[in-house]
Amino acid sequence: MLNRTIASTFNVEERVHESHQKAAEQHELAARAHRTAAEHNEKGVNPTGNWHSEQALEYADTLTDLQKTLTTNLGR
Repeated sequence: MLNRTIASTFNVEERVHESHQKAAEQHELAARAHRTAAEHNEKGVNPTGNWHSEQALEYADTLTDLQKTLTTNLGR
């Protein structure tokens, strides 16, 4: 029984770590896309800047979903 509890705890911690890692990656992708969008908009290349802004929003939405999943997995 104790071994099963330890294994279960380890699996939960592993899934939480993986979710956290994915969330961190999405956060970095969103930040990078946002910076790129700002650079294009400053140069007056608005269609490209708008595309990067949309990408940043998609990454941010994915990040929000991952955070909700992580919160649910932690039981908070």
